[in-house]
Amino acid sequence: MKKIIFILCVSMLFSTQADAQAWLKKLGKTAENAAKHAVERRVERTANDVTNQAMDKAEDSVKGEAEQDKSQTEGKDAVNNDVNTGKKNKDGGVSLASYSKYDFIPGEKVIFFEDFSQDAIGDFPALWNTNGSAEVVTTNLYPGNWMKFVMKQCIWTDALLNLPDNYTIEFDAIPIGGMEGPGMSGYIFQLMEARNKKAWDGGSAPGEGGFEFDVEYFGSLTYHTWLCKKECQELKLSGRSNDDNLKQKMNQKYHIAIWVQKSRIRLYQNENKVFDIPKAFPTDCLKPDRIRFEYGALMVSNIRVAVGAPDTRNKLMTEGKLVTYGIYFDVNKDVVKPESYGTLKDIASVLNEAPDMKVKIVGHTDSDGDDAKNMDLSKRRAESVKAELVKSFGVNGDRLVTDGAGETQPVAKNDTPVNKALNRRVEFIKVN
Repeated sequence: MKKIIFILCVSMLFSTQADAQAWLKKLGKTAENAAKHAVERRVERTANDVTNQAMDKAEDSVKGEAEQDKSQTEGKDAVNNDVNTGKKNKDGGVSLASYSKYDFIPGEKVIFFEDFSQDAIGDFPALWNTNGSAEVVTTNLYPGNWMKFVMKQCIWTDALLNLPDNYTIEFDAIPIGGMEGPGMSGYIFQLMEARNKKAWDGGSAPGEGGFEFDVEYFGSLTYHTWLCKKECQELKLSGRSNDDNLKQKMNQKYHIAIWVQKSRIRLYQNENKVFDIPKAFPTDCLKPDRIRFEYGALMVSNIRVAVGAPDTRNKLMTEGKLVTYGIYFDVNKDVVKPESYGTLKDIASVLNEAPDMKVKIVGHTDSDGDDAKNMDLSKRRAESVKAELVKSFGVNGDRLVTDGAGETQPVAKNDTPVNKALNRRVEFIKVN
């Protein structure tokens, strides 16, 4: 019975041979088109998968496990995670070895520190002033709080800085989009002597004079000095770096370091020395006292001003104790950051000159977060410092012991960013 029904159906569908051939031809064309579309969809899916994997890989390379740091409740520290060049360390950042020519050594004592941790997200930061606008933000790529601005105006430190002849300035910068166009694609950093001690100094040459570092996104790095006092009018300098490797790119983080020794200014971007100006401005008539950012689209954080050149040899060999603020870690991490190279090299040179001297390395944190976690973090950081001294500088590890004190031995109240920065430190104590 089933066979009869089947024959009748076929007879009705293909009443003539011509109809059958036409139907088969149409069926073949439909199958061909379906196969073609299937291939196209598969190619498209494959391309999307490759693109997504590439984007995921790029984001992962700069993410620095930011999701784990959202609460920022454990031991605070300077936030840096250079991922632009060089070999990667176990935490995803650039290795210490990539900074092998980095000779920057930060000042011995922190006098100004700003990581915006005391400010609410969305607010203008309390320690700053502006004739434009800015807000404190977080980002999925880099941990910590950042001051973000996209404007044609200025932001400056509200209180004046009491700067001696020798000091260092450091900050992390993330160029962002939003101000593309002629003359506006970049940002400006200024170290200046304020003309108006309580308010913004306007004009194309603000204040009494100073040093300006200009960043043109995807372009050159430049500097110039300006002098407004009559007795300082003679000396005005400018310079430019055309090294393509130094051009800043959007959404990448850069560590900027400035070393001032009387009239000499050295400026570093990541591991590279960009400018070394022996007589940037006359010290007898110009005394910088303010930091200012202007004209740009930028996120900035971890602004650190420190004074006094470390006397490593005397502290270790004569006094028997060296307290250093020049060894850096990411928030809640124990990996030594590469910009610590200059400080570690200086310490290692003293240790290698006294091969019989034994030293205890002790890590310290501020009081933010859980006590037990801070204690564990301080111990792990001390161990990481020892490991780098042994691996990168050839110090005999048998001479080094490590310990951590967590937040139990503060040298200042944990009430301001500056005081917290003073408590986050590494100590080297002579034990024989």
